[in-house]
Formats: sequence, structure tokens, C-alpha cells
Amino acid sequence: MAKQPSGMNEFLRKRIVGLKRKPQTIALAVLGIAFLYYSLNLTQISNTTAKIQGPGMGLAGFATMLLSILSLVCFLNAFPHRKKTNIPMLVLMYVMLAIIVYCDFYYGGRITTAVTRAENPIDPTGANSYITKAASMLKVHTVIVIIGAALTALLPVYSKWIKGINTSIEVEANEDMGVIDSGDGDD
Repeated sequence: MAKQPSGMNEFLRKRIVGLKRKPQTIALAVLGIAFLYYSLNLTQISNTTAKIQGPGMGLAGFATMLLSILSLVCFLNAFPHRKKTNIPMLVLMYVMLAIIVYCDFYYGGRITTAVTRAENPIDPTGANSYITKAASMLKVHTVIVIIGAALTALLPVYSKWIKGINTSIEVEANEDMGVIDSGDGDD
């Protein structure tokens, strides 16, 4: 008779089994979170671009959004199901992630320049508080993208750790195998 795991334990066991089969899901989830984080805060970026109107700010915001989507597509193509890793797609994804990080730094630099310039500086408080929120959002977004890139690079390391987790279900064994009744005996 098999010992049935409880509902929550079975749910966690199935998730770990899924991660054992596709450990790259962790890095994909982090990169997806970075995309969602940037997308959901896009209003602050747009308002900041409209207020400051610095050179290349709109292009940097557009490039970040576009390359975030394309890097996810490259990630999915870099790790096809039950095939070897597609190295050109992986390299292309890293190039896109590097451009995203550069665009975040560039955009943050434009905000700093607009706030600290000597003539006609923009006050990032009060009605313009979205400028401060956009600057801090860019820092967090950059950190999330770098963590996603690091998790992708460290995939061979932590996939071995995940595969070492025991996810088998223990089956109660009959200890006394000699006492099995065959059912046809002349007792």
C-alpha cells in the first residue's frame, strides 16, 4: 500500500519535479518579472521622458521595452525542449540584456543631469515626484535583469543541485516476503 502525500507536499513535489526537468524556468521567471516590472511602471518612464525631453530618452525607453520582449523570445529559443542549448540565441539574449542595462543607465543619467543641471533644474518633488520614482524603478529593473542574466549563466551549477533533490514517493514495502500466500495451497 502506497503512502499518499498530503496536498501541499504533493504540490511542492510536482513543482520540484518540473524544475528538475526544466531548471531554466527559474531564470526565465526572473527575466519575466523584470519585463513585467518595467511594463507596469512604464507610465512613470513616459511622464519623465515628456517632462525632461533629454536626448535619446525616448529611444532608450523604447529599446528597453522592445529588447525585453525579444530577450524573452531568445531565451525560449535558446533552451528548446529536449534539445541541446542553442548557443547563438543565448549569445543574442546576452547582447540584448547588456543593451537593456546600458539603456537603464543612460536613462538614469539623463534624469540625474536634468535634476542637477545649473540652469533651470527640474524639481523631482511634489507634482514631479514620478521622476524620482522612475529613477528608483530603473535601478531596481537593472538589478533584476542582472540577476536574471546571472541565473542563466549559473544554470549548469544550480541545475545539478536541483537534480540532486529526492522527489520520489516512498512506498511501504512488505518486510516479510517469505510469508506470501500463493492462494493455491493445500493447507
